[in-house]
Amino acid sequence: MAAPPLSPCSRAQGNVYYKIEKTATAKPIRTIPLHQIQIRNLEFYPPLLLAPMAGLTHSALRQIFSGFGGVGLLSTEMLSAKSLPTENPKVSPCLIRTVLEKPLSYQLLISTDREIIPAIDALHKLHADAIDLNMGCPARSVGNLGAGFSLMEQPENARRIVVEARKRTQLPLTAKIRLGVELDEQALKAFCTMLEDEGIDMLSVHARLKKESFARRPRWEWIAKIKEWLRIPVIANGGIFTVQDAKDCLRVCGADGLMLGRGAVVKPWLFAEIARDLYDCNIVEPLVFLPVVYGNFTDLVNELFRPERRLGRLKKFTHYFGRNYKFGHQLVSSIQGSNSMEEARERAGIFFENNT
Repeated sequence: MAAPPLSPCSRAQGNVYYKIEKTATAKPIRTIPLHQIQIRNLEFYPPLLLAPMAGLTHSALRQIFSGFGGVGLLSTEMLSAKSLPTENPKVSPCLIRTVLEKPLSYQLLISTDREIIPAIDALHKLHADAIDLNMGCPARSVGNLGAGFSLMEQPENARRIVVEARKRTQLPLTAKIRLGVELDEQALKAFCTMLEDEGIDMLSVHARLKKESFARRPRWEWIAKIKEWLRIPVIANGGIFTVQDAKDCLRVCGADGLMLGRGAVVKPWLFAEIARDLYDCNIVEPLVFLPVVYGNFTDLVNELFRPERRLGRLKKFTHYFGRNYKFGHQLVSSIQGSNSMEEARERAGIFFENNT
């Protein structure tokens, strides 16, 4: 029996999304998807990407996102290029992955081109769908390693890393940056065009400066400048917590796609909402019952990770997920004070009984 025609944004083999149209003879044909992004051998649709987030974008949360739908490209947490080659993918919480999590980009935290060869060899063995270079993390601990945002302050080192990485892989090679230490159009343009010239296939831009906190309004208008300078796809990141935020961001910057971070951790169904409203994806409207979402996440953490790796990840997720409730701070403080997964589950149950 022939397979039924795909509906808009339904998943096809290889996780590529297709828009279905009909010919005059009413025979369905597969056409190029609207808003599709293609970087080398990787195509994805809708152009909604998961931002790499330490302690958050592990397999458990990625499966929650995938369950709601609407994610074009998933991501790992940032991975130390230095330690990656010795990590056990069956045990490491940063590397555990299921077949449902595809396509999946692996983000490298790297400080020197000497780390490239063993790290990329490891990613090839892990069947990475894309490789992302972290050039935007402003954390002091990361900067002390010469990685993350410090690469924007050392453009020649960044160039060597990109050149070496491009030599070693045919996979899509992407980078994630911030706007700089200060607003300097000439320096930012030089850095972005250097990345493109040396082989970066797609650039994600967190629209804030190095020292600007999440409380500061993102400077989406600067992404519009970067979009004008480059030929490769440019992805906007920062400050997207609602469908309206997504619309406003695209209106201001005209990016090729959006990368969601903390907003999607608060509301894991946000990808699905944006995919439906902005990209005409035929995704069932999310029916959200918060205790079930939280319970599913807890179950996945228990299923996937070793006991000593579970509670910290539940606490980090709860820090954001609690914002769905008026008195969510009570849930957060209760889980933060838990000493075991069993205690956390019991405390969460009491909170949900009193707040649902």
